[in-house]
Amino acid sequence: MKKSTIKNSIRTVTFCLVLLNLFSCKRTETTSDARAPYVIPDSLWKTLAIDTVKTSNIIDVINFNGIVDFNTNNVVNVFPLVSGNVQNVNVMPGDYVHAGQVLGVVKSAEVANYNSSLVTAEATVRLTARQLSQQKDLFNSGLASQVDITNAEVAYEQAVAARTAAQKILSINGNNTNGEYIIKAPIDGFIVQKNVTNGMAIRTDNNTGLFTISDLKNVWVQANVYEENIGKVHQGDPVDVTTISYPDKVFKGKINEIMNVIDPTTKVMKMRVVLNNPGYLLKPQMFATVSVNNNENKQAISISSKSLVFDHSQYYVIIVKGEKNVQIRPVDIISINGNTAYIKSGLSPGERVVASDAILIYGSLNS
Repeated sequence: MKKSTIKNSIRTVTFCLVLLNLFSCKRTETTSDARAPYVIPDSLWKTLAIDTVKTSNIIDVINFNGIVDFNTNNVVNVFPLVSGNVQNVNVMPGDYVHAGQVLGVVKSAEVANYNSSLVTAEATVRLTARQLSQQKDLFNSGLASQVDITNAEVAYEQAVAARTAAQKILSINGNNTNGEYIIKAPIDGFIVQKNVTNGMAIRTDNNTGLFTISDLKNVWVQANVYEENIGKVHQGDPVDVTTISYPDKVFKGKINEIMNVIDPTTKVMKMRVVLNNPGYLLKPQMFATVSVNNNENKQAISISSKSLVFDHSQYYVIIVKGEKNVQIRPVDIISINGNTAYIKSGLSPGERVVASDAILIYGSLNS
């Protein structure tokens, strides 16, 4: 009987110790789980940007694919004025040339004939001038009539007119007396196309110019507008143009012209943007994206897009409840337009949200 009592006592003590141990562990876990709320450090708080939730018109961005092109108002095509063989072509596409700079030489029989015509016309002028003087002397001696003098004067005037025409023709073709036509740049600019090589035979009826020169101080961006967006673009609308080459640079411009016809093949309408080109950054045939802001005349709650944190298929913002007191709140968005995000639900006007380093604070609150 005494042994049984001792065993029961041992079991009771053991059970109590187990319960005490479990209670202590639970208490320890509860104590470890209870942590102080996150407080933004002073160093971070001083640098934070805080945005106030407001209501504004929804501005939607429509993007159009485009391509950089020459401004044809500032482009000159150099066509051959004479036939012949081309020599001494010393420029390449991309070279910058000055007005009057020699681009090449054409050895031309036509220019040689123009010079020969001038020499002949000058000789005829000298001859008819002498004949007129002789007729006047004969008239004073009674050996010639007034009709003879008149005929000599007409021949002299015709010779002078022929010489003037020959001089102008040779002047138009460079005034070269060696049978050469000098190809010169008519304007300052870049050689953007070159369709001639040394030794090439050219003719005046060529449809393709020898050179195309553009100053590239401003360029066109030709963009495609599909039918569903035709009513959303207007002449004079401001646009932002971006390129693959300069992803962080935005070129500001306006819609200069809208072509009010739809291409029957591509089913798009063309619109043109004229852009200044400082530093000649924009190159012809470069792909570009033209962004047009479209005001929908609808209002929605808006905040800085830098306030948004995207995590697990959901957008969140950090609400500022008091000094250094913040909390996470999920929001639903309508759209994001550059630096502005339009909110469907989750925020009210007047509330304050963190607009910088939001991802850093979000991570600290979730850790």
